[in-house]
Amino acid sequence: MRVPTRQAAKRMGVSLVTLQRHIAAKTVEAPELQIVKGVAVRLWSASDIAKARKVLAGVKPGRKKKV
Repeated sequence: MRVPTRQAAKRMGVSLVTLQRHIAAKTVEAPELQIVKGVAVRLWSASDIAKARKVLAGVKPGRKKKV
């Protein structure tokens, strides 16, 4: 079963905005956009959610220290 980004974020345990930020920063690989009834959406499969959850588990929150 494929779910939209909002439900995928809920299943990952993060907010929609957090997931969108990670997609924009390219830390999470998002599925391709698909047109559903004239609206562009990302439909996440269970394997997509599992991969993203694994990546998000390794990302530490907060500011990064300068080296």
